[in-house]
Amino acid sequence: MEQNDNITRLAHDLSRSRKAIALTGAGISVESGIPDFRSAGGLWSRYDPMEYAHIDGFRRDPVKIWNMLREIIQVIEGARPNSAHKALAELERMGILSSVITQNVDGLHQAAGSRRVIEFHGTNRFLVCLSCGFRAETAAFDTQNEVPRCPSCGAVLKPDVVFFGEPIPADAMREAFEEARRADLVLVIGTSAVVFPASDIPSIAKEHSARVVEINLEETSLTGTIADYLIKGPAGQILPQVVSTLKTLRNGES
Repeated sequence: MEQNDNITRLAHDLSRSRKAIALTGAGISVESGIPDFRSAGGLWSRYDPMEYAHIDGFRRDPVKIWNMLREIIQVIEGARPNSAHKALAELERMGILSSVITQNVDGLHQAAGSRRVIEFHGTNRFLVCLSCGFRAETAAFDTQNEVPRCPSCGAVLKPDVVFFGEPIPADAMREAFEEARRADLVLVIGTSAVVFPASDIPSIAKEHSARVVEINLEETSLTGTIADYLIKGPAGQILPQVVSTLKTLRNGES
């Protein structure tokens, strides 16, 4: 009953919102078959992230790092948007959701139809050359059978994602923090919000009087502190119900 009450509560909050945004993390894509790397049995239990996901490791031995990268790319290429991604895209089409700020690099929000997506940690959909700046779509290379090299200078290409030791893209950080300052409601979906600096986004919004609502399987450090309330459960089940309830509310007002 509490979950249903909170779904209705969120629908009402969204209907009254002037500017709602979403912050998403690995949890929203787990339902699309992309595992959370930090979970038990996840990628980081098999590969030391400080070795395989640090920019220094890539610079030292990029061919070695590609043994892990092609595994990630293969999983992402086989994934499709789930009902949570689609529900956020629907909220944008309804004129309610201003933007999605995502810590994910899988491109599933765009595939679901979201247009304003701020990719805080970059994207696996593109490869870049650290030597000359060349950039091209990952799909243009046979990453499963070859180590992709820059056609301009011959250097090993790197996914255009933020490795440990690299800065967040300046434009993404500026846009995300500006959205947080201007929002009056923030949906925090599928993330524990502990990875800095993305973890600052709910706090920045709260400091500017926004309502913060979590949708997550478990409580996080935001629960009972920054978040106004938590709707516990899979985002793929909760968000479509929120959209449906919101449409009912709108029909009742018309």
